Amino acid sequence: MSKEKKAKKKGRVMWGFIYVFAFITAFAGSIIFKLRHDPFRGEFKTAWNNSVGKVYTDIAYGSKEANKFDLYVPADDSRNSYGLVVYLHAGGFTSGDKSGDAEMLKWLCSKGYVAAGINYTLFGTDHPEASVYSQSIEIKESMPHVIAEAEKLGYPIDEMAMSGGSAGGCLALLYAYRDAETSPVPVKMVFEAVGPSSFYPEDWKCYGFDMGSEESAAAARGLFGTMAGKEIKSEFGTPEYDEEIRDISALLWINEHTVPTLMAYGKYDKVQPYEASQRLLKALEDHHIPYDYYLCKHSGHGLQNDNKVYGEYMRKILEYLDTYMPIK
Repeated sequence: MSKEKKAKKKGRVMWGFIYVFAFITAFAGSIIFKLRHDPFRGEFKTAWNNSVGKVYTDIAYGSKEANKFDLYVPADDSRNSYGLVVYLHAGGFTSGDKSGDAEMLKWLCSKGYVAAGINYTLFGTDHPEASVYSQSIEIKESMPHVIAEAEKLGYPIDEMAMSGGSAGGCLALLYAYRDAETSPVPVKMVFEAVGPSSFYPEDWKCYGFDMGSEESAAAARGLFGTMAGKEIKSEFGTPEYDEEIRDISALLWINEHTVPTLMAYGKYDKVQPYEASQRLLKALEDHHIPYDYYLCKHSGHGLQNDNKVYGEYMRKILEYLDTYMPIK
């Protein structure tokens, strides 16, 4: 590898770690608060036992160390078919684990669905080659294995929903919008909170990418390139740029066939900028896609100051499942 290429790769990695630091600083406090203080008094939790379901952990779907998933199956195994709900973990693409979503997965399973939490290779010093794109491909490659394992256990899957939070929300949107056509079973809907979906410097003001200088443009290219797993060469705002960033931008895959979408975002989000979520909202409106958008007007990335709105979003999940993927 030439010195120039090594320098460029080092630059992309550097900006990736700057992003990581910002993400963890902004997000860690609020998510820890939510985990320790349940403002919903157990409404979105379930008393897990054999009468509710069973969990199978660390099932391999590929050769990489992180290529494992957990599968939660309902106690009732008498139905001819089941809906699958995949929930992808948060962590800024650099941390997190499927086990952190155990409560959510148990809750979804308790409603009669097969639920799956899937790990993916995290970006970091051990895996500087990892990117949002490579993670999305791992998720795509996991789906046939998840569905085959469910069938092996006696739960034939005929439809599915994608979901996740933050980084997981980004990956869920990508699969639901970009990869739905090649999914082993039809994707019926997606729900997610604070997932990045578009990458335009003018929206990412929280990182100073909107300044219009050579330095801010270089910083944006560094971060977005790290996420895309390649060097970004095109001018921002051009069709060529859209094509370069398309593999990790769910926004650019929206069309008249896009699945119904439920989402929640924070007005003061300094990690996944609020302005980017407005592009997603407008694209869904322009293509007449059924959607519900919950805005937490007093919150940042953790949605920590709008428990009422967040509770409405969580209840809406069940309404969406009942509408687009009802229990048969």
